[in-house]
Amino acid sequence: MRYQVPQFIEVESKIFGPLTLKQFIYLVGGAGIIFLLYLILPIWLVFLLGLPFAGFSLALAFYRVNNQPFIKVAENAFKYSSSSRLYLWKKTQPKPVPKKKLEKEKTSQIYIPKITKSKLKDLAWSLDIQEKIK
Repeated sequence: MRYQVPQFIEVESKIFGPLTLKQFIYLVGGAGIIFLLYLILPIWLVFLLGLPFAGFSLALAFYRVNNQPFIKVAENAFKYSSSSRLYLWKKTQPKPVPKKKLEKEKTSQIYIPKITKSKLKDLAWSLDIQEKIK
């Protein structure tokens, strides 16, 4: 017996024209808040306070950050800022190395000369001059 496997399960269905149910609710909620501001406040204050609400509702409905909906980003930002953070660092003392091991390491170490800024400039200058001569 064959069963039909559903495909595209992560794609939300469009209910209100080109909008999903969530997008429609975000837009209607933002419009409702702006309408309440219009009823209570003078028109110049409605424009001043309504723009952030309109931007937030548009971001909730359409904006995606790293292919994640804006509501998840806002939720994670709120959780991060409201939760307590405690960073602990416990410094530990290095373990002492036996003298025999230190002597072996000293003999097997390779000497690497230190290059200062002036020596590096001199070396670069001499290489440039030799290239121009050839």
